[in-house]
Amino acid sequence: MAEAQAKFLTGNLFAHITVMASTFSIGLMAVFAVDFIDMIFIAMLGKEELAAAVGYAAAILFFNTSFGIGMAIAAGALVARALGEGNAVQAEARKTHALAYGAVFGVGFAALVWTQLPWLVTLMGATGETADLALSYLRITVPALPFLMIGIIGGAILRAHGDARRAMMSTIWGGLVNAVLDPILIFGLGLELTGAALASVAANIAIAVTALRPIVRFYGGLGRPRLGPMLRDLGPILAIAAPAILIQIATPVGQAIVTRAMAQFGEAAVAGMAIVGRLTPLAFAVIFALSGAVGPILGQNFGARDHARVRRGFSDAVLFTAMVIALVSAVLFALRGPIADLFDASGVTRELVFLFCGPLSLLFFFNGVLFVGNAAFNNMGRPFYSTVLNWGRNTLGLVPLVLGGAWLFGPAGVLVGQALAGVIFGSIAWALARQVMREALAGAAPVERSDFGRQGRLLSLFHLRR
Repeated sequence: MAEAQAKFLTGNLFAHITVMASTFSIGLMAVFAVDFIDMIFIAMLGKEELAAAVGYAAAILFFNTSFGIGMAIAAGALVARALGEGNAVQAEARKTHALAYGAVFGVGFAALVWTQLPWLVTLMGATGETADLALSYLRITVPALPFLMIGIIGGAILRAHGDARRAMMSTIWGGLVNAVLDPILIFGLGLELTGAALASVAANIAIAVTALRPIVRFYGGLGRPRLGPMLRDLGPILAIAAPAILIQIATPVGQAIVTRAMAQFGEAAVAGMAIVGRLTPLAFAVIFALSGAVGPILGQNFGARDHARVRRGFSDAVLFTAMVIALVSAVLFALRGPIADLFDASGVTRELVFLFCGPLSLLFFFNGVLFVGNAAFNNMGRPFYSTVLNWGRNTLGLVPLVLGGAWLFGPAGVLVGQALAGVIFGSIAWALARQVMREALAGAAPVERSDFGRQGRLLSLFHLRR
C-alpha cells in the first residue's frame, strides 16, 4: 500500500497523468454513456417535450452533483496531502470524517433542493406539460443523490491512494446497473421518463456501495466518527470544500443561465441544448476527469515539498488536455451527421448539434485548462482563486456573452457565448496558475489554508504585476 501511496512522487508525470485521467474517465464515461443512451431512448419515444424535460431537470440535478464533487475535492486533496507527508493516521481520520460530513451535508442539501423543486423548474423556464414531466423526474432522482455523493467522495479517496482502477470500477458498476435497467423500465414496463429516473436511483446506490467496499477491504476501513476529532477536521475540510463547492455550483448556475436563455426559442432549441449537454461530458470525459485525476498527483508532490514536480505536472496536464481536445474534436466533426441522426434531430435541434461538433468543441480546451487550474489551486492551498475564476466565468463572463449571443444570433449564439466565456477565464486561470507555480518553485512557503481576506483582493487574484 505504501508503494501505491508514493507512486506519484517518482517516475514520469505525464504517464501518471495519462493513467489516472484515462482510468477515471472510463468510469465517468460509463455514467455519461448511460445518460447519453437515456436521451436516445427518450428521443425514440417521439415526444419532444420529454427531451426538453430532461434538459430542464439536468440543469437542476447539476447543483446536487456539483455539491458532491466539491466535497470529494476536499477529501482527495487532504488525504493525498497527508499520505504525501507520510501521516497515515491523519489520512485515515480525514477519509472517515470526509465521508461522514459528505453524508450529512448531502442529505441536507438534497432535502433543500427537493422542497424548492417547483420554483426551480419554473425558474429554468419550463412551462405546461414539460414542467410537469421535469418535476416528476426530479422528485424521484433528487432523494437518491446523497448516495451518489458518497460514491464520488469514496472514489476521490481511492484516487488519493493511487488506486485509479477501483475508483473507476465504482462508476462502471453504476453505469452497468443503469444501462441494464433503462430499457427494462422505459420500454419493457412502459414507464418512460419515470423508468429512467428509477434506473438512475439504482445506479447511484450501486456507485456508493462499490466505492466504499475497497476502502474497507484494502485501505484500513473507516474509523468510528467521534465528535472531537470531527470538529477539529471540520476546519481543514471546509477550507477546501467550501470554495470547491462554490466553484462546482458555479457551473450549474451557468448552465441554468444558458437553459433560461435557450428556453425563449422553444422546446426544439432546449432539446438541442439537452443533447449537447449529454454529448459534452461523454465526448470529453477525460477532460472532466482530469481535475480529479491530477489533483492527487499535485497534492502528494506538494505535500512532499517537490515544487518543481508540481509545476511539471501542471504543464503536462495542459499538454494532455490539448492532445485530447484535438483528437476528440476531429472525431466529433467526422461523425456529426450520424450523431444528429441518433436523435432524429432536425431543424434548430440539428443545427445546435452540428455547431457543437464543429468549432465549439475545439474551444473546450480552455475549459480543460480551467479544470487543471482548479486542481492546482485546491491542492496548493489557494482554493479561493478557483472560486473567483469559476464564478467569474459563469456570471460576469457568461451573462453578457450568452444574452448578447442570443440577441444577435438566436439559439446558436447562446452556445457560442457559453464557449467564449470559457476561453476568457480559462486563459486567466492558465496565467494565474503559472504565477503560483513560479512562486512555489522560488521557495515560497506553502499555504495550508485559504486566506479569504488577502487572497480576495482583485490585485491579488491576478497577481501578475510582481
